[in-house]
Amino acid sequence: MNMQELKKNAREKMKGYCRVCRICDGVVCAGEVPGMGGTGTGASFKANVQALADVKLNLRALHDAKSPDISCEIFGRKLSMPILSAPITGSEYNMGGAVPEAEFIHMVISGSKQAGTMGMCGDGGNPVFYSSGLSAIEKEGGHGIAVIKPRENHKVIEMIKRAQDIGAVAVGMDVDGAGLVTMALMGQPVGPKNVKELKDIISHTKLPFILKGIMTVDEAKLAVEAGARAIVVSNHGGRILDYTPGVAEVLPAIANTVKGKITIFADGGVRSGVDVLKYLALGADAVLVGRPIIIGAFGGGSEGVRLVLDTMAGELKQAMILTGCSNLEEITDRVIYRN
Repeated sequence: MNMQELKKNAREKMKGYCRVCRICDGVVCAGEVPGMGGTGTGASFKANVQALADVKLNLRALHDAKSPDISCEIFGRKLSMPILSAPITGSEYNMGGAVPEAEFIHMVISGSKQAGTMGMCGDGGNPVFYSSGLSAIEKEGGHGIAVIKPRENHKVIEMIKRAQDIGAVAVGMDVDGAGLVTMALMGQPVGPKNVKELKDIISHTKLPFILKGIMTVDEAKLAVEAGARAIVVSNHGGRILDYTPGVAEVLPAIANTVKGKITIFADGGVRSGVDVLKYLALGADAVLVGRPIIIGAFGGGSEGVRLVLDTMAGELKQAMILTGCSNLEEITDRVIYRN
């Protein structure tokens, strides 16, 4: 299987839900939520892709970075690459349902592990989403991360315990899901969390805790104060609030403030290993990939997920060779072109 065949298969399976465009930039699918698009005008989705495109790189070829090492360590686990699969749910109403939820998330978790990295599972109004994700992680020996919606504290703590019981590597909360009306309509209210509430949640687990959906410096500092081990700089793929900036626009200021105090993931618009390099140069420790992983799963199952990740890993190595970086530590803002 190659990427062309994978995309062709995915296009057929996701007909009416995702066009698998040559350039996945949120233009054609703007407003298609449920679906694969960005909310409203699609401006936030498009901003993620455009902000990355606006980052230019310094080409360097007079150096000794001949065989870059892209391995890294996340929460004590050695990974083959700084690229993880983002938490994704809703196979039936966002992706067309050709692949059932339980099968989809197992493809993601399994394919990520096969590539030497890690996948995340998500949460939603249907309890099957979270249960399926935990089941997939359990089948892979606990090699995965469970991410929970910002529900009432007692419910979050209960769901964390379930993740602990199956041996998950870490747990997290996508706090940017605070305004999801669909959750409330299904009798599962969500809402914003203050530092006191977060400290209470984090105190109930020994697992590393991640806050996903941080887009400002002040909230990055609050995440550190609350005791989180990691943040994900993310606007939820542009699917919850119209007109946010792109992740690449806000990441540098956040990294300048909390780098070294907390692990920083960047999530939004990653389509290639070059995009990974850009996020690392802007201050991220690792990145999450969403929509390309969906294409991989629908187009080729767990093997397709692995192919997507392996392809990005190869592109990252090539980009490191051409910017003079022999390991991830050498990917700094020196690789970014400034006028």
